[in-house]
Amino acid sequence: MSMPTTPAVLDRFLTPAHQALWAAADDFAAQEILPRVGRMESAPQRVDQRIARLLAGRRWFGVTVPETFGGMQAGHVAKTILIHRLARVSGAAAAILQASLIPVAALLYYGSQEQHTTLLPGIADGSALMSIAVTEPDQGGHIGGIQTAAEWDGRAWVLTGVKAHVGNSHIANLHVVVARTAPAGTRTSQALTAFLVQGDQRGVRLVRHSAKLGLRGFSFGQITFDRVRVLPGNVLGEVGQGFDVAQSSSILCGRANLTALSLGLHDTAVSLTAQYVGKRPRYEGKLADLSVIQERLGRMSARLITAKVLAYHAVDMLDRRLPCDDELIAAKGFGHDLASEAGNDAMQLHAAAGLDSDGPIQRIWRDMQTTYAPAGTGEVQRRRLAESLLQEETGGGRTQWSVLHAAAIHPPPIAA
Repeated sequence: MSMPTTPAVLDRFLTPAHQALWAAADDFAAQEILPRVGRMESAPQRVDQRIARLLAGRRWFGVTVPETFGGMQAGHVAKTILIHRLARVSGAAAAILQASLIPVAALLYYGSQEQHTTLLPGIADGSALMSIAVTEPDQGGHIGGIQTAAEWDGRAWVLTGVKAHVGNSHIANLHVVVARTAPAGTRTSQALTAFLVQGDQRGVRLVRHSAKLGLRGFSFGQITFDRVRVLPGNVLGEVGQGFDVAQSSSILCGRANLTALSLGLHDTAVSLTAQYVGKRPRYEGKLADLSVIQERLGRMSARLITAKVLAYHAVDMLDRRLPCDDELIAAKGFGHDLASEAGNDAMQLHAAAGLDSDGPIQRIWRDMQTTYAPAGTGEVQRRRLAESLLQEETGGGRTQWSVLHAAAIHPPPIAA
């Protein structure tokens, strides 16, 4: 394995253990993931299940799981490293990891001791792969508009509805499903409940996977639930706490994970562009000799530095149990904007060469489009930040999920 080559700008956030994990992730991505990228791109209808098994072999699905249950207990900076470095080689591989870690966070924060004892060892060793099903075809990410419903029949909850854009939909075997359990008119914060649903239960059906614009090899499709019976022991948290499960998981884990995914794509877009213009002949020298090209490269470099600091600063605060909801939201929203600008620059500077279907730049650009909407669009992130600022200026209070969950079962990362 090569020695860690972490950028100096991140030194304040990374321990020697983080640096070793960085190097291990780079080595794994180069040796195990890169050879699979071409096959995933050439078969957009196919879900790559082999990558999940490779990640499970490293026990990386358990990166935030306590050691007590066989996990790494390595924290959110470590999780960001894994997603970031995988995404530099394959957005799809990084997506498989990050999508599973969101429901893992929900289970850590809201699961009972029995649920932890039963489920976390399988998550840590990769035999249990999770998804979280919140979004719906007609409602998108509007949690208050959820139509999937669960009714109590005296012995079990009976769950019926359709969930869309479910990360790892076609390879997960355990789903966290958020459904409406209260009558119409009930406040959203009390109307929803989260359930643990096994993928092989009667009434659970996968809608055939279809190719998407980007992240080929990763599944984010539809699951239908037709009168699926869920016993009380498989309620995650309390009845009526589903909004909290969905919202906190999105802010504390979903946004951080997508920030890391976007950062990895951003990283590669800048690197490939610098390599391309540095070698491309133009006039008596190279394309990179032109001042107009250097100006654009300089902007790309500055954006990438900013995105790295935003991403790692936010999760470092989370690991240190500091209030950081705004930092997590800003890193996701602004991080995507910065990556998107770099992706557009990369495509333009590659010119016609960037349009080649077998070239990496167009794949990176396509993958970037998939990180905008999940866990809240840019407009949603900016609105949340504006609300926070206005409340701060007027002395109003608000929910800080990073504070509420600081003392939860999720332990601090192991220092090294």
